[in-house]
Amino acid sequence: MRSLKFPSAYTVLFILIAAVALATWLVPAGQYQRQFDEALGRDIPIANTYQQVDPNPQGLVEIFLAPVQGFEGAVDVSLFVLLIGGFLGVVSKTGAINAGIGRTMKALKGHEIWMIPILMALFAAGGTIYGMAEETIPFYVILIPVMMAAGYDSITAVAIILIGAGIGTLGSTVNPFATVIASDAAGVAFTQGLTGRLLILGLGWLASVGYVMWYAARIKADAKRSLVADQADADRRHFLKGADPEAPVTFTAKHKLILLIFAGAFATMIWGVSSAGWGMEEMGALFIFSALLVGLVDRMNEQEFTTTFVDGARELLGVALVIGIARGIVWIMNQGMITDTVLFWSANALQGLSEIAFINVIYWLQVGLSFLVPSSSGLAVLTMPIMAPLADFSGVGRELVVTAYQSASGLVNFITPTSGVVMGALAIGRISYARWLRFIWPLLLLLTGVITAVLSLSA
Repeated sequence: MRSLKFPSAYTVLFILIAAVALATWLVPAGQYQRQFDEALGRDIPIANTYQQVDPNPQGLVEIFLAPVQGFEGAVDVSLFVLLIGGFLGVVSKTGAINAGIGRTMKALKGHEIWMIPILMALFAAGGTIYGMAEETIPFYVILIPVMMAAGYDSITAVAIILIGAGIGTLGSTVNPFATVIASDAAGVAFTQGLTGRLLILGLGWLASVGYVMWYAARIKADAKRSLVADQADADRRHFLKGADPEAPVTFTAKHKLILLIFAGAFATMIWGVSSAGWGMEEMGALFIFSALLVGLVDRMNEQEFTTTFVDGARELLGVALVIGIARGIVWIMNQGMITDTVLFWSANALQGLSEIAFINVIYWLQVGLSFLVPSSSGLAVLTMPIMAPLADFSGVGRELVVTAYQSASGLVNFITPTSGVVMGALAIGRISYARWLRFIWPLLLLLTGVITAVLSLSA
């Protein structure tokens, strides 16, 4: 008898689109009045202005329109993914990556596991400083072959990046897309509540690193314990592309120059995003230029370069589609006008609670809302103007509401299927959503305990 398999990311997302469309027939439509906030540069809801409106239920036509509309809304991210794929295809064609992997494994032989805390610290820094999310996508293609060559699996590599950057975002300190926007919307300085956020960041990072290192050491000792052991051979063929980590390493001057360009492209991207206000357009242009530079160094002719670039982009086409489809879920909710209704119900649930109960209920409400609104900045603008003033009546500081919001949003963004970053990372790693949930649920429980303790002690 053939065993049942968990559906692919595409099927999961279409099911969610259909489920949200069904909800628009059952949940009353409603809206808050909105006003433009110059500091935030967008419309924000006004507290105590919710009212029901004429329903706009979403039917079969809208279900099939949702992926198209979602892709239109995510076209910048999706195009960036394709350009990254083209760049990586060109670099991979030169053989520099395989040579670099071989040299790295030789240098780290016996100490490979220490890559985990080092890399997770770097990604966490990106998360806490500027909310590193879509920018992580190219790193999966780089790190997965390295970790597999070191004797680990694709889950280990995906966890290093997704959990590393995620724990930084969960414990955001100066992240302008989460902490700063939410604090402005709540009417407090973003430096208020910094101690609690640093505590969550530090304890969360230690818990995450410990968990990933435990899993990595476990499968290193016995490969059969890997959650993707059944596809190990296929994964090695796909990610290592015939490279043998034990083979003698030929690391030429040309390889070194190409890898220098390679590293410089990512360093420039991080600088551009964190300091120069770059968006997806500038990052995409950077990788087109970097691909051309690599092609010149490798002396590729025009036909070889373009064919290689297009083939590389094709490798990540599925990831680009997943990101677009995920955005369609939010489009359906907004079209059906039920987003504000869910927010209104959440605000009503907070009435008359004690300080500790209030902040913990805020946290769990934000967890639920984060599944519906995976964008941290979008969730901040939607919820803070409504929920932050309620803290005044419960004797809780508004800055603690901000901490609860960003912790909840960060935690959910480890697993939410409405996030193109999560589903895109799993698609690159060839990891089913079910296996990712099986891997990460113990860590989610541990992090929830840390967050709950800090919030309760701070109330």
